[in-house]
Amino acid sequence: MGADLDPGTLLAAYRRGIFPMPVGPDEVTGWWSPDPRAILPLDSVHVSRSLQRSLNKYTVTFGEDFAGVVAGCANPARPHGWITADMQAAYARLFELGWADSIEVWGTAGSLVGGLYGVRIGGFFAGESMFHRARDASKVALVRMAGHVAETGGALFDVQWQTPHLESMGAIEVPRADYLTLLAAAL
Repeated sequence: MGADLDPGTLLAAYRRGIFPMPVGPDEVTGWWSPDPRAILPLDSVHVSRSLQRSLNKYTVTFGEDFAGVVAGCANPARPHGWITADMQAAYARLFELGWADSIEVWGTAGSLVGGLYGVRIGGFFAGESMFHRARDASKVALVRMAGHVAETGGALFDVQWQTPHLESMGAIEVPRADYLTLLAAAL
């Protein structure tokens, strides 16, 4: 519990398989390393037929509206919101320094309808949060980001905790010890 959200602190934590998330009413920073850990194998992302149609429906960009993606993820109306103003500022700083990335999903009217952001260190990508305002937009973000990570030499896509949504997309759980071995290789 505690510590700061400075770039050096965050990067050192991710390199050790740890990520921050505020807890409690005082939003104290908790540091997490779940066991098991959920990852999205880059070679086995599941794309349903309906999702395949959605992949062609939207336009995607990378890193063009990082702040907009984080704001969409931090929307206080979302259930279980955890992205505080301090967290937003910390990840914006990582983005400015080249350690964070986003994918934006744009609707036909040119509006931001979904996206995902996370931290990239070498061949490691940690997906922090995603959001959608249109059908399948977060799924499109996840699929396209997985492709982008793989195409740019990535080896590990960390999704932190397994959810039914992520499991349906192909995410699996691995023991912490295995995760740390995969992380070391990806870094």
